[in-house]
Amino acid sequence: MKPNLLARIFIIPVLAWNVQCALAFLIQPATYAPGFELSGVAGTAAVRGMGILFLMWNIPYAVALSDPLRRRVSLHESAAMQAVALVGETLLLLSLPDGFPVLRASILRFIWFDAAGLLLLLAAVALVRSRPAAASLSQA
Repeated sequence: MKPNLLARIFIIPVLAWNVQCALAFLIQPATYAPGFELSGVAGTAAVRGMGILFLMWNIPYAVALSDPLRRRVSLHESAAMQAVALVGETLLLLSLPDGFPVLRASILRFIWFDAAGLLLLLAAVALVRSRPAAASLSQA
């Protein structure tokens, strides 16, 4: 299988998971607010805000998907963003005091999600690392 196509196959699930999560948070924020121990108007607004952030976050992922070889900077940005999310969520989880099992479970889900996404993006980076960008025209 051609490297550009295989890299896209690795990027697609990460982008799809992120956009699905963003849309779920935007469309049904009240469903997800309790997982963050939030409620009411403030909880709904906070979850919708996270949905907006997820959509913003995915712009480099979509650019990388368009052509991972020619747009490898966006692919590297996506992997770096995924790593920041994973480290940040892990630190957040470690900073929580005991007594917040629902919140801990929600953060842990994001950690697993972002760890899987990071592995996929790093696989895509490895595929395009040593390939010339001009090769993408013949390997799309």
